[in-house]
Amino acid sequence: TLTSTYPALRLLSRYTPEFASALGTADPVRASQVDYWIDFCVDSLAPSAGFKHLAAAFAKLDTHLKLRSFLVGYHLTLADLACWGALKSSPVFTKQLKSGQDVGTYLTRWYLHVESLDFVRQALANVDKAVAEVRKAKTDQGSFEIGLKDAEHGKVVTRFPPEPSGYLHVGHAKAALLNDYFAQTYNGKMILRFDDTNPSKEKTEFEDAITYDLSLLGIKADSVSHTSDFFQEIYDIAVGMIKKGLAYCDDAPQEVMQEERRNMIDSKNRSNSVKENLRRFAEMTKASEEGQRNCLRAKINMQDTNGSMRDPVIYRCNLTPHHLTGSKWKLYPTYDLACPVVDSLEGVTHALRSMEYRDRNVQYAWFLKALDLRTVHVWDFSRINFVYTLMSKRKLTWFVENGLVSGWDDPRFPTVRGIRRRGMTIQAIREYILMQGASQKLLELEWDKIWAKNKSIIDPEAPRHTALLRDKITKVRVVDKDTFAPYAKEMPKHKKNPAVGMKQTVYSSELYLEFSDAQTLTEKEEVTFMDWGNVIIEKIEWSPDRTFIGLIEISLNLDGDFKKTKKKLTWLSRALPDGRNELAPVKLVLLDYDFLITKKKLEENDELKDCLNPKTEFRTEAWGDSNLRFCKHGDIIQLERKGYYIVDVPYDEAGDGAAPMHLILIPDGSAASTTPKAVLAAQQAQAAQAKDKKAAGGAAPAAASGKDEKRAAKKAKKEGKDAGAGGAAPAAKPADTKSSGGGSSSAGPVAGAAPVAAPSSGGPAAAVSASDMDTSNIKMYTARPVYGGDAAAPEVPSR
Repeated sequence: TLTSTYPALRLLSRYTPEFASALGTADPVRASQVDYWIDFCVDSLAPSAGFKHLAAAFAKLDTHLKLRSFLVGYHLTLADLACWGALKSSPVFTKQLKSGQDVGTYLTRWYLHVESLDFVRQALANVDKAVAEVRKAKTDQGSFEIGLKDAEHGKVVTRFPPEPSGYLHVGHAKAALLNDYFAQTYNGKMILRFDDTNPSKEKTEFEDAITYDLSLLGIKADSVSHTSDFFQEIYDIAVGMIKKGLAYCDDAPQEVMQEERRNMIDSKNRSNSVKENLRRFAEMTKASEEGQRNCLRAKINMQDTNGSMRDPVIYRCNLTPHHLTGSKWKLYPTYDLACPVVDSLEGVTHALRSMEYRDRNVQYAWFLKALDLRTVHVWDFSRINFVYTLMSKRKLTWFVENGLVSGWDDPRFPTVRGIRRRGMTIQAIREYILMQGASQKLLELEWDKIWAKNKSIIDPEAPRHTALLRDKITKVRVVDKDTFAPYAKEMPKHKKNPAVGMKQTVYSSELYLEFSDAQTLTEKEEVTFMDWGNVIIEKIEWSPDRTFIGLIEISLNLDGDFKKTKKKLTWLSRALPDGRNELAPVKLVLLDYDFLITKKKLEENDELKDCLNPKTEFRTEAWGDSNLRFCKHGDIIQLERKGYYIVDVPYDEAGDGAAPMHLILIPDGSAASTTPKAVLAAQQAQAAQAKDKKAAGGAAPAAASGKDEKRAAKKAKKEGKDAGAGGAAPAAKPADTKSSGGGSSSAGPVAGAAPVAAPSSGGPAAAVSASDMDTSNIKMYTARPVYGGDAAAPEVPSR
């Protein structure tokens, strides 16, 4: 067995005649010379070698290479690769080379030459990629190697015990997936048990929702049960505890009980007789006035340093009818008693639960031992906690009950339904949670990685569409010598995935641009209209106050090189082919959301109302391409240059088109999509302030250098020239150049189609008046020659 690098290299060089020829060891003489340099690597370039030893080795290599291009012969051999690899892995050599220290002129020349070879560069890239993946895996991947105690293949039984008092959130999803994972790993089974011991909060609605959400996560329990199935057994056990002196009834007020537990003081009822405790428990069973004043407590140790052992409450009265058992029971066991008892009775071998219960593990074990029940092994795992996110079911319920959200499926909620409504895929949830493993390390996770994981899943299949914001939307007219009739052309919905299908794109001489793009344009500038080709900006008609643009005239240059343009712009056609009203753009409302709270993590003394985010929903009106009318509820798409969206309210086929579609923005994992908007705004303001300060020479030295002065003068001259250009827009940020395909298209006038006369308004431009520029008078679609009727002419919103 070969256990080190250099013997493996020797074997490789002699493995086949082809290998020997390629690595320079086919000739016996050359092979012996190669072996010499491999031994040199072992003896003189070892990582453990001292600095002086290495310096001598570097000098020897430099001298040998003075009149040679390679170590052996006239071609690259295994000797070169072995020595280069040894030097590459030497911290001393790489540090000296990087810092510019002299390691030898000839040695440096040879080393850099070998490093520049294509196959070496490719090998280095592969190594870097592998190292990055390993590091990423170590950072992200939790371990499942937890060593379940006494786990036997085919005999492991886990359970997921949610309380049916709300909807599953991502924290619950982790618990469910881990229990399911270990049950499958050991070829065992998982029980879904509804912990229905508090009728005041529980509903059948929540049970149904939890069952459905688990099925979406790919979790199918081997059996479904309820704690209420065991109410009689638990009740009998409680009576037995009283008879054994392991439990007592206490009528102390809640405040007194809490104070006594905090100060480790025995309750005055702790020493009551068994007979008295049985009498009181009977009153609790009837829920009499006396019974309702009492609770049943386990008698463990009020002086224990672990608070969970200070006589916990194990039964209390509740007159609310149970959603399954009705009014049969008027007292109910608490989780502390019910959980270990039912785990043991139901055959659970391993109870996996979150770290919040760790202090209760000794209590759990006490109940099993005191009640002489079968042992159940407990394993704790860390909860999933996300920054700026509430996981408390009580706090989430408060939001629902106070009408601050639309329901448990609100896109701002961390419930499985909430994040699904915002565009999270089930696959991303599963992969991300399983990536965390069964770690016990407590973390406050950012949202970026789970949304980035989601993006990698949806991007290959999300159809691409176009949308323009309606505010100040800008009319564009093609003013080529020969105009053309509007026509539609089939285009792929996803250029890299033809299986996604085709869409209809309308081309005409009457177009629309988004104002944010239009205001960045200058006359005579060449830009690319995505999915069409290049155009030249001929004229820009700004309003007198330069707050909006009345019209932009362009000429087509479809043969232009789109790679040379800086701006790739999205657009929509204003005109339609005759009789094709179904190709008209549709109304959209684009929705984006912010976090519900303003603190990364709420502390115990934080008041929820003081940490509420005042604005968490953002609506923007837009026009979208006609193909969006075919999208269904829950479809995920990409709006070019805007991001990924999920259809929340689809197009109303039965309506008149007045009701807009609702699209919810899906975070993509970028900082802009996962940082609170107030924080982003503050960062942007700070950056702008720093930029202004720099421009004003705020913190600059008193005297600028000659180069700085020339650079500043050149910049000022250019800015003055741009500002004086006729029709140029005011200074604004450049248009977004990101696109998934801004290439030139063959779309243009249809072959054989007769040119049509340009509209009368397309003649020589007259002076623009203020009334002409008033956007409240501009119609989205103007007349029958364009769309064929006033019914299809929705108004552009006023400024």
